Amino acid sequence: QVQLVESGGGLVQAGGSLRLSCVASGSIFSIDTMGWYRQAPGKQRELVASITSAYRTNYADSVKGRFTISRDNAKNTLYLQMNSLKPEDTAVYLCNDDSTRYGRNYWGQGTQVTVSS
Repeated sequence: QVQLVESGGGLVQAGGSLRLSCVASGSIFSIDTMGWYRQAPGKQRELVASITSAYRTNYADSVKGRFTISRDNAKNTLYLQMNSLKPEDTAVYLCNDDSTRYGRNYWGQGTQVTVSS
């Protein structure tokens, strides 16, 4: 059905930047709401940012002004530009597709982001 493959995570110093990518296949990408979530050890999964088919965006308060979500429908790719990273941003970042075609959510395998102080 829907497959989501994330990339772009890594180790970065506080204040640095990373750009995450998520390539989707099997969905009608352009009409789906897409999102980035994160999960740190011992914590619940939380929404980082989402973007609708109309390019309406929503951000967690903790990342507003630092992270930017975007999408390229021609490439079936979702992005998350992360600037001014903080140690508290350390987590596994997961791509989510709220599939209109199949009526359910799909998740990628996640990519680790580690921010050192």
